[in-house]
Amino acid sequence: MDARRSGRTPAPGSDVVLPTHDDPFVRDSAEGVGGIAGTRVRAAAGFWGPLRVLLVLGMLAFIAGYLMKAPCHGATGFDSEVRYTHLCYSDIPYLYQLRGFADGFLPYLQTDPNGEALEYPVLTGFFMLVASWFTGDSGPVGLRALRFYDWNVILLGASFLVAVACTALTHRRRPWDAALLALAPAAALTAIINWDLFAVALTAGFLLAWTRSRPVLAGVLLGLAVSAKFYPVVLLGPLLLVCWRARTWRPLLGTTAAAVITWVVVNLSVYLANPSGWSRFYTFSAERGEDWGSVWYALRLWGHGVTPSSLNDVAMVALLVCCAGIALLAWRAPLPARLAQLGFLVVAAFCLTNKVYSPQYVLWLIPFAALARPRWRDLLIWQAGEAVYFAAIWLFLEGYGQPDNKGLLEQWYSAAIAVHVIATLYLCAVVVRDVLQPAHDPVVEERLPVPAAPPPGGAAPQGTRPFVDALAADRT
Repeated sequence: MDARRSGRTPAPGSDVVLPTHDDPFVRDSAEGVGGIAGTRVRAAAGFWGPLRVLLVLGMLAFIAGYLMKAPCHGATGFDSEVRYTHLCYSDIPYLYQLRGFADGFLPYLQTDPNGEALEYPVLTGFFMLVASWFTGDSGPVGLRALRFYDWNVILLGASFLVAVACTALTHRRRPWDAALLALAPAAALTAIINWDLFAVALTAGFLLAWTRSRPVLAGVLLGLAVSAKFYPVVLLGPLLLVCWRARTWRPLLGTTAAAVITWVVVNLSVYLANPSGWSRFYTFSAERGEDWGSVWYALRLWGHGVTPSSLNDVAMVALLVCCAGIALLAWRAPLPARLAQLGFLVVAAFCLTNKVYSPQYVLWLIPFAALARPRWRDLLIWQAGEAVYFAAIWLFLEGYGQPDNKGLLEQWYSAAIAVHVIATLYLCAVVVRDVLQPAHDPVVEERLPVPAAPPPGGAAPQGTRPFVDALAADRT
């Protein structure tokens, strides 16, 4: 595609795509802070190459998110009086005591003070246990809850930087796309609400391994990610579609087998030790009703709720319909859709049809969004909707169940749910357009197919394509 038609200025002197040359929004914004980067910027990268700069930016953004929680970081633990009004709530310090870690609780093998096993997947439970080991058992429980929170912040911060690094390395020519993850407003707001960043880092590693033609390593990381959070399991669908369109099956089989084996190895010992404790996450997920942030919760507030007995079936059918639409999109696309594009769409479908859409679930989507649609304007539109919901959920919970209800009223909270759902659908629509009309895809120039080398003594059989061709859409 002609760079002049796309609105992008060809960048001189290097293969690395610079945002001021590639993204019209960044280019126009840069006029007031020094203008478009030139050849001297490229030549002077040195020690401060893209990866190191992105890690510093990610660290600063993560620290900013941590400082936003400062009003809750009281001397005796997170202050319950301001946790909602100051938008600084986090599950982490509360679950230290509620889930028995303050009493030396061994997740899945023992029950918490309420007589329940831990309702998180196995690898996340181990992550929490490691943080509790670092916390120690000295001092009042409130101060230990703060130490537990701070140790989790350190471990989650490392996870965030791993996710940024993997995202930066996924596209060889487009490392700066990872800035959309490192500096995403919603990432700073939600990074330490819960333990999602651990699974996000493993999923980002899976994407990197896949695009580097390492299917077994990709499968191992995918299996670990599913052991930490269930959502990455839906990525097997996009993998199938990518390999189906490329007519190559060996990498899919290798990745799937490695993922299943890894998941079994991680989970088997806990299952054998206490099957009911291991299954608590799955039974809890099946039994819960519509919950915060979901379409189903908004429908109930609007008087059109789904009956509890049929909610699981309706939500599953809705997800399957979305997945069928994504499969049709991948099959009809003029060029093979990129894994990041299909991954974003299927994870978004999982979030939108889920019985709960917690504010931190946006973390699942941001790495895919950065790779699928590396455009700041579209990301900020989406993030604005998520920021609205982030504020609304805490203000709603401030008055939830209180007789005087000084918090956000139900009708305004349901409107905020609609805002963050519509914002997600907006970015989905843009990605769908990019798949159907590749001229709009910012990564279209890097999507030229890699021709297969003919075998000695003859031409390659028609339809035979190597693994790298299956990844041509994501590999640059």
